[in-house]
This record gives sequence, structure tokens and C-alpha cells, in this order.
Amino acid sequence: MLIFLTDTEVARLVGERKILPPDYMERLQVRPKRGHFGAELDVAGDTGGDFRVILRQSRENHLDFSVILAYRPPNTNQTFRLRRYNGKHRHPNRLEGNTIDGFHMHIATERYQQLGMREDAFAEACDRYQDFHGAIECLLKECAFEAPPGTQLPLLEGEL
Repeated sequence: MLIFLTDTEVARLVGERKILPPDYMERLQVRPKRGHFGAELDVAGDTGGDFRVILRQSRENHLDFSVILAYRPPNTNQTFRLRRYNGKHRHPNRLEGNTIDGFHMHIATERYQQLGMREDAFAEACDRYQDFHGAIECLLKECAFEAPPGTQLPLLEGEL
């Protein structure tokens, strides 16, 4: 079953409050995987959303990375990428006919899904981060994550 979410549903899921577990910083430490570094963290939303943070960074190029907020719909084994903060490379927006050259954020949209493209195929330029750790910080701040009680989200890039 192919998952389809409207722009309104995507916005609601991105905005759903997500409390990070107490050990989230340790669990977001990337480790060597096949050809890259990676980490994953599952987080529950306040209204029942099942989310996963997925981190990937190239071993060869530290500016080649993805920091992803994915939603896992009930009764499926699928993940739906709501947001994807990418490193510095070229990305063409096929429907808009433009190309972004640099850091950019992918956003799940109805338009791209309706045409059978990847849900997050649309992207816009992003100047709110300049590296992998900054992209993680953006995702946590912009996608309604909250630190566990008694802690705060990291503000310095070396903390994650």
C-alpha cells in the first residue's frame, strides 16, 4: 500500500510535539555503516505519531549528508520522509524547473506524490545550517522536538 499524505497532514505531523528520550544524544552519535556513517532514533509524538530520525553522512565528504524526519504510518512497514536536510550539492526541482546548488531542505508535498515522484522530491535552499551538526539542530528545532525534562537541546555543533 502506497502512503499518500496531504500538505495539511504533513504540516500537522511535522508540528506534532515529539519528546526526545533521555539518551537521545548518545543514540544520535553516528557510527560506521556500509560506506557511510549513520544513526537512527525512534520517537513517539504526543498524539500518537510514530517518527524516526535518520542520520547519514559520507565517509569521504563531510558535506554530503542527510538528516531526515520520517513518519511511520500505523499498520505498515513503510517510512514517509516528511523533511530531509541535505548537505551541499546540486538538486533539481523537476516540476519547478530550477536547480539548487548548496545546502537545501526537502519537503514532502502533495504535488510530487500525485505525479508518482518521491514524497520529498521538492527542495528549497536553506541557509540555516552550514554542516551536519547544524542540520541536526535545525531538524530538532524546526520539527517540534523537545528535550527530555531537565535537559535542553544542544546549541553547539560539537555536542552531537
